[in-house]
Amino acid sequence: MPTKNGSGAPVAGRRKFLKTAGLTGAAAVATIAMPQVSRAQTVTMKYQSTWPTKDIFHEFAADYAKKVNEMSGGRLKLDVLAAGAVVPAFQMADAVHSGVLDAGHGVCAYWYGKHKAYSLFGTPPSWGWDATSFLAWFYYGGGEALYNELVNGILKLNLTGFLYYAMPTQPLGWFKKEMKTGDDFKGMKYRTVGLSADVFKEMGAAVTILPGGEIVPAMDRGLLDSAEFNNPSSDILLGFPDVAKFFMLGSHHQQAESFEIIFNKAKFDALPAEVKAICRNAAFASTADQNALGLHRYSNDLIEIKKRGVNVVKTPDALLNAQLDAWTKVLAEQSKEPFFAKVVESQKAWMRRTYPYASTNNLDSSALAAAYKKLIG
Repeated sequence: MPTKNGSGAPVAGRRKFLKTAGLTGAAAVATIAMPQVSRAQTVTMKYQSTWPTKDIFHEFAADYAKKVNEMSGGRLKLDVLAAGAVVPAFQMADAVHSGVLDAGHGVCAYWYGKHKAYSLFGTPPSWGWDATSFLAWFYYGGGEALYNELVNGILKLNLTGFLYYAMPTQPLGWFKKEMKTGDDFKGMKYRTVGLSADVFKEMGAAVTILPGGEIVPAMDRGLLDSAEFNNPSSDILLGFPDVAKFFMLGSHHQQAESFEIIFNKAKFDALPAEVKAICRNAAFASTADQNALGLHRYSNDLIEIKKRGVNVVKTPDALLNAQLDAWTKVLAEQSKEPFFAKVVESQKAWMRRTYPYASTNNLDSSALAAAYKKLIG
């Protein structure tokens, strides 16, 4: 028989009660402190890029998937496929919309045929910005709402998308001779994509729009005289040094491009909230990581391109000015369409506000060149 204390309650019984109460209280605290994380089973999604396997962009597509897979603890698995594995590159968005694919990796300029304003999210005019400013406009200047209005409202596409990775200025491209003025493009069979096609057509080129993996074979067969794709690493892997010996750097045709990740909207909406957040935030993480990797790889591969007997030339001002004249005419024509004009005005408003700060605070290229020469040589 347990002894009693002054209160008359059995000592052992009271100890048992206090122990049980303590456990119950701790459990209650733990329940309050623990986030309500859903415990759904692993979801696997077919995720195709618009890039051939050997392109560095397909590596970037796989890197985004790796981040999502790891950050979700395996609860969402993006099964990475290269262009053509399920559908050709330019059919990827339609395949994601219909559910043939669950997700995809590409650029908005590839969907230019659906609505020319789509390309304003992939090959916007050279407003004096770079791709970092472009992404800032997208996420903080109203661009994302306009993107959703176009994709889900105007085009009624069953897609959810994120933009990421601020790409460097894209090269003018690969040529069999050095390009010196805008007139050099007259009659030239040239490959580009998106609104850039309108710009070069205005300059007199015969433009062909092709996915990355088809460009070098077309140049090899004489179907193209010249082409641009994106960067030294992609270009060397795709084989451009084998078909042209002039690589011209600097251009106004694609100053501000980024990748686009798209998901089938119905399937994305069915994911738990924390997994959807991971997909979005993995894009931001990939922006930082791939900007760093791109600078590392692109600079190394430009050295290799020079070793292969390619003439690397900076695009002259006369040609750059001809591009700006062409942009002026393209914008005047395309802005007759109301939604196109709406996006253009949003981008202009962003630049009117941010350019004065950036241009005053940041050193221009000539000042940076002087610093490089004086401190590095």
